[in-house]
Amino acid sequence: MGKYTISLSEKFRPTEWEHFVGQEKWLQEGGLIRNSIARQHPANILLWGPPGSGKTSFAGLYIRSFPCPNVDLHPTRFQAAEVKRVIEEAERSPLFRPTIMWIDEVHRLTRPQQDLLLRAVEQGLITIIAATTENPSFVLSNALLSRLTTLSFQPLDKEELGRVVERVLKAYPQISLEQDAKTVLTTWASGDARKLLSALEPLTERKEAATYTVDGLKEHLSSHVGSITAEGEGKYLLISALHKAVRGSDCQAALYYLARLLHAGEDPRYIGRRLIRMATEDIGLADPQALSLALAALKCFETLGSPEGELGLAEVTIYLALAPKSASTYVAFNEVKEVVKKTSHIAPPSHILNAPTNWMKERGIGEGYIWDHDAPEAFSGQEYFPEGVEEREYYRPVERGFERELEKRILYFKKLKEKKAQS
Repeated sequence: MGKYTISLSEKFRPTEWEHFVGQEKWLQEGGLIRNSIARQHPANILLWGPPGSGKTSFAGLYIRSFPCPNVDLHPTRFQAAEVKRVIEEAERSPLFRPTIMWIDEVHRLTRPQQDLLLRAVEQGLITIIAATTENPSFVLSNALLSRLTTLSFQPLDKEELGRVVERVLKAYPQISLEQDAKTVLTTWASGDARKLLSALEPLTERKEAATYTVDGLKEHLSSHVGSITAEGEGKYLLISALHKAVRGSDCQAALYYLARLLHAGEDPRYIGRRLIRMATEDIGLADPQALSLALAALKCFETLGSPEGELGLAEVTIYLALAPKSASTYVAFNEVKEVVKKTSHIAPPSHILNAPTNWMKERGIGEGYIWDHDAPEAFSGQEYFPEGVEEREYYRPVERGFERELEKRILYFKKLKEKKAQS
């Protein structure tokens, strides 16, 4: 029987808090984590952040800080009967409550699965420690999310990654890196400790002494990147490649990366959600059908399952790649959000506010409002921006697809407004 080999990332997973690198703001004295450990009262926590930022290591250290029973629940192995058994055991053993449930990739849970866990959390039978790389507000129900304290994890900076490198070099004295090579490595890792350790692993297997220069390390990293899969950090490299192929209107490459993700076992629902994002971020109103079709493709998979439902994902991938592209909505919304940060305290114009009470009407609220349907061309030309907020063109259509028609409509209403202002 072959000897089981532990990966470098597992070998260097911290077993003590002092070995944990990064995310210092969540480990300050007097903070949630330190206080809950001191009181021996585990909190329901959601760890949200990019791959390799320490979510799994953090969760392991936190869970081991309590004498409570714990179980590992992975969404791909979710069995309702098994979860109910754990909950029933917690009900029968009040002295051993709560049971801590570790859920990695919690975004993969369906809403019914989330609801099952929610009831147990509300009853104090289980404490959830979960992790996700996805935006929690998109993938978790509001009810479950409201019962979790979300800790936002950041990518590790170069100094933090450098500490990880030094730990490895200390354990494997036969290899060394020139200082410039260390800089190249920590830059290349892009804040991902797992990615960094994965690249170092082949070097640690060397028996003879070796010193790596910048050129030698770059050559090694180039070959390392060439063999990515949809596991770990590779998943995000592949989904990025799919997104960029769609954005670049290359349907052949987009199909290739879609098939590669599916072949490696990626959750088709995750791919479907990313296709929806592409429809809104890179196509937008240049083709208003894109969003509907992307939503339909996800529904198609959820209805048919694999492998038949994957064809719907392939169909919409081709459609999105060949659709006219526009980031106008994406850019406009980001611009207006920045303005809102500075002007959210300013009330809308009085004439466009509702006045449901006599007290409000007596103070002139709503006075002067014109119902546009009564105006010529169903357009009153009123002012809608608050006083003191500059009227700007946030949305600027491109000369592609349906947005060419929207540009005509914007110009039409602009001219009507100018005409009314002159009259």
